[in-house]
Amino acid sequence: MDIDGRVAIVTGGANGIGAALTSELVRRGARVVVADLDPGATEAAAASLPDGSAVAVAGDTSDPQVIAAQIAAAQDAFGPVDLYFANAGIGTGAGLDATDAEWTASIDVNLLAHVRAAQALVPGWVERGSGYFVATASAAGLLSQIGSATYSTTKHAAVGFAEWLSITFGDDGVGVSCVCPMGVDTALLRPERAVSDDEALMLATVESAGAVLTPEAVAAVVLDAVEQGRFLVLPHPEVLDMYRGKGADYDRWLAGMRRMQRGVRSALAADD
Repeated sequence: MDIDGRVAIVTGGANGIGAALTSELVRRGARVVVADLDPGATEAAAASLPDGSAVAVAGDTSDPQVIAAQIAAAQDAFGPVDLYFANAGIGTGAGLDATDAEWTASIDVNLLAHVRAAQALVPGWVERGSGYFVATASAAGLLSQIGSATYSTTKHAAVGFAEWLSITFGDDGVGVSCVCPMGVDTALLRPERAVSDDEALMLATVESAGAVLTPEAVAAVVLDAVEQGRFLVLPHPEVLDMYRGKGADYDRWLAGMRRMQRGVRSALAADD
């Protein structure tokens, strides 16, 4: 899809990959709704963009009423929504001790926010014969995530839902891209707070797996993929080799992941 002149909504748009996406979208000629949880940060992010190019909608982007407000704001300010970037996400280190509340939050934000946005937008796109949905998942959705059952499981689900969207509506003019990066220099990877042992394991594993990219580098790769109509977006190209290795010999891959887990745990223990 040609981005110039399009109307986009970006969730998680006040920081990290989302903020980089909004800037790059505007640079390429789009107008955007910046959507995020914190009202002050959301307004500031929209105000930082060129005049007339962005509006802000704050709220929980997994809430259907907030999604409806995003769409209405886009329509009122710019016209019908052409692109939706389901980019908001949460990630915590949590294993079998994860609470029901933690599972519910992860499922709501990392998966059901995508489902609810698609429910609101895709029927209209099918009627128009044009629209584009971008799901920010993770390499964890293709591989796994040491240290976090909630993150790994919900990101696998996000990939699965994006695949289903493409299969079901790709012949109706609806484009879909699924973004699966490894480490990106954001607050999700480098939080300014104390972390649990599981979260420390999760974050250290990501840091050790490959290069940590800037949000701006990821945004450029994502929008290039949208313009080219590519489904799988891998800002870290080596993820494809890892994914192929996983499929070629699942037991060997699982043994390698356990070996990585042992190594990261040993490094963390040595640092204590």
